[in-house]
Order: sequence, then C-alpha cells, then structure tokens
Amino acid sequence: MRWGNVNKDGQTHAGLVAGETIQLTHAHDVSELLPDLETATMRAGEAGEIPVSEASFVQPILRPRKILGIGLNYAAHVKESVSFIKNTAPSVQKWFNKQATAANGPFAPVHLPAVSEQLDYEAEIVAIIGKRGRHVPESRAHELIAGYCCGCDYSVRDWQRASQTMIMGKGFDTHAPFGPVLVTPDEIEDFGALEVTSHVNGELRQCGHARDMIFSISQQIAHLTAAFTLEPGDVIFTGTPAGVGAGFEPPKWLKAGDRVRIEVSGLGYIENEIVAEQKATVLG
Repeated sequence: MRWGNVNKDGQTHAGLVAGETIQLTHAHDVSELLPDLETATMRAGEAGEIPVSEASFVQPILRPRKILGIGLNYAAHVKESVSFIKNTAPSVQKWFNKQATAANGPFAPVHLPAVSEQLDYEAEIVAIIGKRGRHVPESRAHELIAGYCCGCDYSVRDWQRASQTMIMGKGFDTHAPFGPVLVTPDEIEDFGALEVTSHVNGELRQCGHARDMIFSISQQIAHLTAAFTLEPGDVIFTGTPAGVGAGFEPPKWLKAGDRVRIEVSGLGYIENEIVAEQKATVLG
C-alpha cells in the first residue's frame, strides 16, 4: 500500500494511492491511520478521489513527534566526512534529532538559512514508525515499521561543527522534507537493493544502496528503543551515502535557486527548491 497526505480545498486528507488515483479518507493525516492501515483501506474513497497527476502532496506525517537521524551510517560517507567533521567509523550508533518544525513537504521550498552559507544535502531512506515500542529486539524491529519514503537530511555544516551533538546544524526549519508517500514494507521485494540517489540541478551527486548501511534499520530500532519509546508517526532518517557537498574540494554548498532531487528506487522521489530565508522576527 501507498499512503499519502494531499491538500484538497484547503484541507489535508490522508489517501490511498491506487494506480493513477488517490482514494481520500476523512482522516487529515496518515498518522491517524497508522494503528491499522489494513482496516483503513476500507475507508479509502469515503472523501472522494482525485487523480495522482492533480494531487498536491505534503509530507506523509504532518507533524512528527520525533524526527531522529543516524550519522555516519555508510562507510563511504564516513571516509569523506573525515575532511569536515574529523570522525572515524563509529563503533556505537551516533544519533541526533531534527526539530518538529523541520518537517517539510516533498516538493516544498527549503530555506537557505539567513545565518549560514554552508547548506548541504543528504539523501536518505526514511522509516516511519507505526506502533509503540520499547526494548524491541532486533529480530522483531520490523514489526514497528509502518513504511518507508524518501527524505533529505539538510545540514548546516558550520552550525553542525559548532555543536557537539550536531543538533543545531540539523534542526533548522524546513530541513527535513520527506515523502512523497508512505510505502508499506510488503511493496518492497529486496530492501537491500534499494538505490538512494541525489541530484543537484540535474547533476548526480550521491548513489548508494540500503545494503551499504553500517547499522541496519532493525539494529537502529533496537538501539533507540533501549533508551526510549518509539511511537506511531515517529520519523527515522537512516543515513546517507557518499557525495555530500561538504565532501568536495572546494565544498559544493547549496545556493538559492538550486533544485535538489532525492530518489529511492521503488519509493519515488522528492524535489525541493532552495530559497533564501527571509529573516524576520516572529513572536506569538
């Protein structure tokens, strides 16, 4: 199954993608349906249908409670990252969080921060959690996964280097676009063969496969749930292959007007334009 959130007449509807149409439900967010997607299929179409070609997709989880990302999870990326974050291959998983306000649509603009020119991209497979889980063993971790989608872990490198936990460089508003839809695990024949790519203005920058992960998604879930509870709608960015902008000499930072396309075979693609952030004070 493929579930997405689409805008229609000023409201968001969760819908089931069925061929060239989207069967809409009265739910306003896929997260409302996660406890039982199988039963949710019986509600598909209650709020009408729209052609996929006319759909305006937003992220499949509108406001995740948690957006978690693992760093240095592809060996080739570890090698290139030595030049800009001075790290070696991790023996323990390295985690950070992106703020809820970083959540962004699959085709929405992404901010070039007003406070930095070192904006970078990281193409990733994103896992969406569908059940509550605590102390979940690796062998049962798959039971927590509702589905997968594409994502980009945008990173502000100078702010990332300045914070020991990387949190400040990873959590800027708009810097976690994902989608376009949640693809359930039964749709994927060979997870390890999933190919992850990024293109900037049509130029191929990254290419890797899920099987290249140092820590599998099951290992990631087992590690996370040893510390805290994962909940339905939590979003996990699972690591990026080599080819990020910071790995080039000189670095290839993103600029306003650039278009970044992230694609994962079988999951679709997202594409975002980089726009200059309008710095304005917001209070209340």
